[in-house]
Amino acid sequence: MIAFVRGTVAGVTLNSAVVEVGGVGLELMCTPGTLATLRDGEEAILPTSMVVREDSLTLFGFLDDDEKACFELLQTASGVGPKLAQAALAVLAPDDLRQAVSSEDVKTLTKVPGIGQKGAQRIILELKDRIGAPTGATRSTRTGVPASAAGWRDQVHQGLVGLGWSAKEADKALDVIEPDTGETPDVGAMLRAALQTLRKA
Repeated sequence: MIAFVRGTVAGVTLNSAVVEVGGVGLELMCTPGTLATLRDGEEAILPTSMVVREDSLTLFGFLDDDEKACFELLQTASGVGPKLAQAALAVLAPDDLRQAVSSEDVKTLTKVPGIGQKGAQRIILELKDRIGAPTGATRSTRTGVPASAAGWRDQVHQGLVGLGWSAKEADKALDVIEPDTGETPDVGAMLRAALQTLRKA
C-alpha cells in the first residue's frame, strides 16, 4: 500500500488534490481542512490510505498521521465506510472525535452528515476502548486558496453538499458567514467557517 505521497501539487478542487509524483498525477481525496493547506506548484507531503474496491482504487490524503489513523480506525466500526469516515474528519478534528467518543457525546457525532443516533451509539460502543484520549494537538491554521468575491459562495456550497449536507443547510451556513462584498474570501477558510456553523446548529 501507499503510505504517503510526496510531490508537486498539480491541482486542487473542493474534494481532492492532484500531486505529481515521478511524472504521474495521483488524485487524493481530502477533507477541506487538508486541501486548504495545499498550493498549486508547491511541494506537499501527505500521509495516505488506499481503499481497494472491486471496481476502484481510491487514495485518501491527510494533513498528518493522526488524521490518517483516525480515518482508518473509524472504518473498523460497523456501517462506517471511507466516505463517512472522511466526512467525520471534515467536521471533527481527531481530538474532537476522541473526546466525543470517550465522553459518549452522541450529539456531537450526529452533527456529521450520515451519522444518526444509532450510528453514533454504535461508533461509541465499538471504538471507545480503542480510540484513546485526546492528545491536545491542533489542526494547521495555514490559509487556503483565495477566490473571487463572486465565485467563492458557489464553491463552498458545492463542497458542503459534497460532504453530505442539504442545499438548504449549506445556504443557511453561507448566509451566516458571508463576508462584506469588498473582500476576496479564502475558500478554504470560508469552508471551515461554514463547517463550524453547521456543527453548532
